[in-house]
Amino acid sequence: MLARLSTYIPTAILAGLIFYFGFNALTGDRGLLTTREREATLAEDEATLKALKAEHADLALRVRLLSENSLSKDLLTEKAHVLLGFADPKDYVIRMPAPTR
Repeated sequence: MLARLSTYIPTAILAGLIFYFGFNALTGDRGLLTTREREATLAEDEATLKALKAEHADLALRVRLLSENSLSKDLLTEKAHVLLGFADPKDYVIRMPAPTR
């Protein structure tokens, strides 16, 4: 009887492996059933990347305007007013709390 069962052991192991890999192919981290979740995460990440690229472009422009070769007097005046706390008496000053990051 043991000899008869020993012939089925490799088949049972192979069936178990096929079931294991098939189950993971459907429900694993990169399985067929998690495609929607991955696409949603990808869309969120692409939106974040787009926002970061826009912020980077804005900061790069400000840096370029503050360089010695092409100094923007308006931007320099704005920065001086903000840093020193001075304003023209004719200006309306609205103080807002600093953004937290």
